[in-house]
Amino acid sequence: MSKGRILVVEDDFDISNMLRIYFGGQQYEVQIAPRGGDALQMTRKQLPNLIILDIMLPDMNGYDVCRELRTTSRTSHIPIIFLTQKDERSDKIAGLELGADDYITKPFDIEELKLRVQNAIAAANRTTNTDSKSGLATGRLIEDHLRDLMRVGSQWTYIDMKINQLDPFSEVYGFVAADEVMRFMALMMGEVVDEYGTGDDFLGHPGRDNFVLITHTNDVESLKNRLAERFNEDVKQHYSFIDRERGYILVPDSAQGERQEPLMSLSIGSISNATHQFSDIREITELAAEDRRRGLGGEVPPPILTAW
Repeated sequence: MSKGRILVVEDDFDISNMLRIYFGGQQYEVQIAPRGGDALQMTRKQLPNLIILDIMLPDMNGYDVCRELRTTSRTSHIPIIFLTQKDERSDKIAGLELGADDYITKPFDIEELKLRVQNAIAAANRTTNTDSKSGLATGRLIEDHLRDLMRVGSQWTYIDMKINQLDPFSEVYGFVAADEVMRFMALMMGEVVDEYGTGDDFLGHPGRDNFVLITHTNDVESLKNRLAERFNEDVKQHYSFIDRERGYILVPDSAQGERQEPLMSLSIGSISNATHQFSDIREITELAAEDRRRGLGGEVPPPILTAW
């Protein structure tokens, strides 16, 4: 099982290849970005658990990459370790002031870097509450982001999504296959946001089969329709050919021997501050969940509120 996903942003092929081979042997998934622009594009598509970032890059320096990552909601929580030939105190301070988590200079001890990577990922999992499977923000980060939005006053929509039939799928195909669905969902959400969302959109994973997207786009319906369309079509690749063709799976059942269960699908609900005034974040999540359960995609009357 993977220990996490590392993005190495380094234009020196010998160094990046060495890091890819070494950390790959340590059961990490390793991606390489030779340019800062490549790194920003890759993080939008698939969130890493940690970034090893060189300061001297051919298109933009590592400080600018770090600044962009830290000021973007989707990537602000990712641990960053600067990797550079610079060893001056002012350079280290500059990196740390931008929000880098650590700093190591070339030439470096690979065992020391391994420990720094392990510690940074462990600390991030403890303090930022990201889901280990999807890499997306979980409860506390989602709550904090909603509170910030309620203070700012910009227009946004909270989208609540649930993967239907995940438990029967897991029962037949196993937990490893179910974890792959979590990663697929996170990747798919990022790709759809790139198509229909904005750079300030926020992705979250509060529960096993529950995902959220907080978007600032003006065309929410196109975004929601594309999410459902992409999921309902692409998730079929996680099934066997036979199950895809017949459109259901056979789940062992003690009473019936076997029972038919439909393939996974995505249900979506939403609520916007353009049409509602919210007194607390619980009201937001309850209204969006109610809209999802009703499957109407429209407005729902506000419920009787309880204190958050």
